Amino acid sequence: MRSHQLLYLSRNDVEAVALDMKTLIDLLDAAFKEKGAGRVEMPPKPGLHTRPDAFIHAMPAFIPALGAAGMKWVSGYPENHTRGLPYISGLLILNDTATGIPSVVMDCTWITASRTAAASALAARYLARAGSRTLGILACGVQGRTNLQAIATLFPIERVYAYDVLPDAQRRFVAEMNASTGIDIIGVDHPKKAVEVSDIVVTSGPILKRPSPVIQKDWLRAGAFAAALDFDSYWTGDALKQVDKLVTDDLAQYKYYQNVGYFQQTPDPSADLGEIVTGGKPGREREDERTMAMNLGLALEDMAVAVEIDRRARERGIGTWLSL
Repeated sequence: MRSHQLLYLSRNDVEAVALDMKTLIDLLDAAFKEKGAGRVEMPPKPGLHTRPDAFIHAMPAFIPALGAAGMKWVSGYPENHTRGLPYISGLLILNDTATGIPSVVMDCTWITASRTAAASALAARYLARAGSRTLGILACGVQGRTNLQAIATLFPIERVYAYDVLPDAQRRFVAEMNASTGIDIIGVDHPKKAVEVSDIVVTSGPILKRPSPVIQKDWLRAGAFAAALDFDSYWTGDALKQVDKLVTDDLAQYKYYQNVGYFQQTPDPSADLGEIVTGGKPGREREDERTMAMNLGLALEDMAVAVEIDRRARERGIGTWLSL
């Protein structure tokens, strides 16, 4: 029997490929155009739940136009920070589309953090006001950092209002992002102070089935856009009912989550991001619209990014070859 080898890319290897945020956003734009045209195979992700509010998900997808087929096996454990461990961890496998043989295995931590932020920025491209200059960040962890980077790639952000329930995390975010971005980063002592003054708001706390949301009606101002990465964990039902246009990245997966107990106070989305990107349904239509993307995180995003990381890693001789 013929022997096969696969390429292993560690987290350091993945980061060494150094895909920039604009490239990530463009990769996702192409992937969502394929999805909107009905040319992506992506079943709703099944999961295991070994602890409350924790998950281990299998996320498969096939994007023929990109030659990308594979699966991400990813976990999210909210209490990991108390153990000095990351909230998100996992592996991603790509398969040869002609034979099905695994071709590469890579750490998915960087990909998950970066593609999630790129998806927020992609949604903002179609749903936020073009001249948005102020950004509210609620939760100053990995997603707070990557979403700031992604949003600032597309918008002329001049000021960021940052809030976190952990004061030390907020202080570190303000200091680090002030130094690395050159943008004016201001820490606030209440989430309302970040939401009510911002053109774009990003919430990225833990995903909770039974949350205790704090964002109230009238906090999100007319004309603002929000990216709710933590589902409805930060947003009360009354605040969500004020949103004029709610979009998700995949309606089938939204319904799946709804059926297992999430989104009990959230209105049904009017479109998915693929429909918006392809023009099948409208993005922002008025200056005063409140718009929101409640992205769930899709395997197609991971595969679109992973196949490009794989290509560049091979070109540069990055990674370790392993026998199957």
